[in-house]
Amino acid sequence: MKRIQKTLSLFLTFMKIGLFTFGGGYAMIPLIQRETVENKKWIGDDDILEIVAIAESTPGPIAINAATFIGCRVGGFSGALAATVGVVLPSFAIITAISFVLAAFQDVLWIRYAFNGIRAGVLALIVKALWSMYRQSPKGIFAYLIMLGAFAAAAFLPVNVVFVILFCAAAGIVQALIIGRRDKR
Repeated sequence: MKRIQKTLSLFLTFMKIGLFTFGGGYAMIPLIQRETVENKKWIGDDDILEIVAIAESTPGPIAINAATFIGCRVGGFSGALAATVGVVLPSFAIITAISFVLAAFQDVLWIRYAFNGIRAGVLALIVKALWSMYRQSPKGIFAYLIMLGAFAAAAFLPVNVVFVILFCAAAGIVQALIIGRRDKR
């Protein structure tokens, strides 16, 4: 019975996240953090950075990957399934409904203004997620150089972000190996 309650709680929590967050995965990160860390206490503050890194590094949308990972950690396979369906269902239903009526209202000026406002709000959520991740990230010259290099490569060069992520992972491993050798001396 407890497993069913936990699975239902995962489904409802991630359905709420999916329903009330616009703008994709990065905009969902603050709400995922608040719901899973602060409200439900399913995971810790340190875990959210790892989950975002894993969700970002695996194929697929970050919100779905994060929901699946958290659901699996909290409730096993059924938890992963419930969280994933919960986070996807609202978007699926909303997009399906919008697709039927959008053609009729696409020329209405206030609809275009509403979408402009939503975009501005999404940008604010992404900046908040960035700030939260920055505060929890390791600090130091090496971390700042990797962050700056990754940003420059992703923003200004025609480099696939997969290679940027792989390079950052390799740089982190190299740094850990160098620090490990230094600590052994």
